[in-house]
Amino acid sequence: MKNLFYILVTFLVFTSCNEYQKALKSEDIAEKFKMGEQLYNDGKFNKASRLFTQLVPLYRGKPQAEKLMYLDADCQYQMEQFYLAGYKFERFASAYPKSEKIEEAYYKSALSYADLSPVFSKEQHETNHALEKLQLFANLYPNSEFMPKVNQLVKELEYKLELKAFSTAKQYNHITDYKASISAFDNFIADFPGTSLREKAMFYRFDSAYQLATKSVEYKKEKRLNTAITYYNNFKRSYSESEYIKDADKMIEVLKEQLEQYSTKS
Repeated sequence: MKNLFYILVTFLVFTSCNEYQKALKSEDIAEKFKMGEQLYNDGKFNKASRLFTQLVPLYRGKPQAEKLMYLDADCQYQMEQFYLAGYKFERFASAYPKSEKIEEAYYKSALSYADLSPVFSKEQHETNHALEKLQLFANLYPNSEFMPKVNQLVKELEYKLELKAFSTAKQYNHITDYKASISAFDNFIADFPGTSLREKAMFYRFDSAYQLATKSVEYKKEKRLNTAITYYNNFKRSYSESEYIKDADKMIEVLKEQLEQYSTKS
């Protein structure tokens, strides 16, 4: 019985593969469509996609083209081919704006672009593009059942942009480019007013100003000392209980001590 079972399974697999190869080579587009849809329903998206790719140009202008284009795009999505999926869902939405699947197409297109977003340390072009697509969906379908997921993704992607901007500013501090670090932290604090990283950003901005002032050439030093003290005051006013406050308090004493020599001179 066991041998018979294996023989039967082998026969079915062979027959299925043979039918698929015949469908690929066939000129009967209806038969191709039927097999492609069956493969799609069975979760065999790679095989279905090969048939759909052949069929899309052949069905252009026909009633079945709408369904075909959607299935073709969704195959790419299910196979995690997100560049192609996003593009094909956008083409579908453009071609069939009144389709029953239009909302889902916009949604899966936005998801595809979100899935292309890289880790925060890399260039964030795809992240910004994904946020544009998610915002477009939110504008078009504010009451959609998909909005909780969309809102979650927006938060995740925006936080990724925050991390990117913060890490860039901190990297300037690390490589002792203190002027660039101060500027980058100024921009970060202005661009992300509600960020959870604000405390750290304000401390490292002060630290950069401190380093720049204490290591400055003489003719720029007084002005830079005063600027660093201003950053300290801003940090102290906002985060008097910060974990960094002890370090900041030690640094401000150095700044004041160095600034005293200029009042003595005058």
